Amino acid sequence: MADEIVNRVANSNLKTINLEDFYPKGERTVIDIKNWLFHELILKEADFRTHVSNHDWSQYQNQYIALTCSSDAIIPSWAFMLITTYLSPFAKKIVIGNLKELETSIFQEIITNLTIDEFIDKPIIIKGCAHKPIPETAYIQLIEKLQPIAKTIMFGEACSTVPLFKRKK
Repeated sequence: MADEIVNRVANSNLKTINLEDFYPKGERTVIDIKNWLFHELILKEADFRTHVSNHDWSQYQNQYIALTCSSDAIIPSWAFMLITTYLSPFAKKIVIGNLKELETSIFQEIITNLTIDEFIDKPIIIKGCAHKPIPETAYIQLIEKLQPIAKTIMFGEACSTVPLFKRKK
């Protein structure tokens, strides 16, 4: 009788975490305010306030928003704060920056709130082949969170991992 094939990975206490599983649904949008400026360079307070108050903010319902100004204008802090007062009743999250900074902020919050009890004293594989835009910083933050409690941390797939950390005995 032939030897039975045993899936040692499935039978191990190995834990896999895939950041893609935590990727929140929702449209990501960049709002560039350069066109709201005089000659795309000068913020005239009265005109800016009029534009902000007349803008349809409801179109951003349940979206993740990155606020930016792509021109070389100097934008006072209160301008983005004012926009946020109108935008916050509709948007899921608002940051100043680009889409990469938005994703980084989203994942920082996800990892901060991640429950890690199931990973205590376990060997962990962090999956790396993502089809969604997972920021590199998210992997770093995940390592920082898991390292104090993990037995080992590896990166990749169960069939081919790169060892990253092993707790000293």
